[in-house]
Formats: sequence, structure tokens, C-alpha cells
Amino acid sequence: MHEWALADGIVRTAIEFARQHGKEKVLAMRISLGELQDVNQEILEFAINEIKKGTIAEESELEFIVEEAEFKCRNCENEWKLKDVKESFNETIKEDIHFIPEVVHAFLACPKCGSRDFEVTKGRGVYLAAIKVEGDEE
Repeated sequence: MHEWALADGIVRTAIEFARQHGKEKVLAMRISLGELQDVNQEILEFAINEIKKGTIAEESELEFIVEEAEFKCRNCENEWKLKDVKESFNETIKEDIHFIPEVVHAFLACPKCGSRDFEVTKGRGVYLAAIKVEGDEE
């Protein structure tokens, strides 16, 4: 269900962008999937394709980019990636983070100093990274 809500927002945003710029057709959408969000890409793609039917985005191509999760410790400045510590995650934890990415602080700590005071610098959320509309073909 979460993927359908995301798909609806993505399609609406692309259509609104095209209309605001006086365009009649959305040609392509690039969608960034943050690794922390753990979105099912197949379901999201299916939902987007269903939602865009009968709209100015109906024939648009979809491109998905997975943005790796990266963190920076506020205590020691250490930077690391989720893949460096992912073995400590089970499916329940992944699901919790999927719905509320901020809870990652409850499950992760800096691998260097052990601090839970870190920022997520990449790999959070799902967003429309680029929209190609008619007239942008060049």
C-alpha cells in the first residue's frame, strides 16, 4: 500500500510540473529510491504504470536509481555506508526503518566510536529526481 501512495505522488508531481510549464506530455521520469526506505521497486513501478494510464504521463519512460544509504557521525566525523553494517539488520528492523527512517538511530551506531549521534547523508526517501517533458528532447 505504501508504494501505491508513493506512486500517486510521483505521477501527480510529474503531471503538475508539466502543466506548470505549459507542456502537454511527460516523456520520462527518473525516480530515486533511498536504500533506507526499502521500497519494493517492482510494486512501485507497477503502481506508477497503472496510475499514469489515461494521463499526459501515460507513455512516459521510467528510470529508477537506488541511492545507497550513507551516514556521518557527529561525534567523530566517521562516514560509513549501510552495507558496512547491514548484517546487524533483520527483516523486522528493515520494515521498521521502511516506514519510519528516523528509527535507524535506534538500531545503528557509529562503527568507529559507538555513538548514535549521526546524520543520514544519503539514501533516505523516495523522490522524483528528474522529469522530461515535451520540448526537452534535445
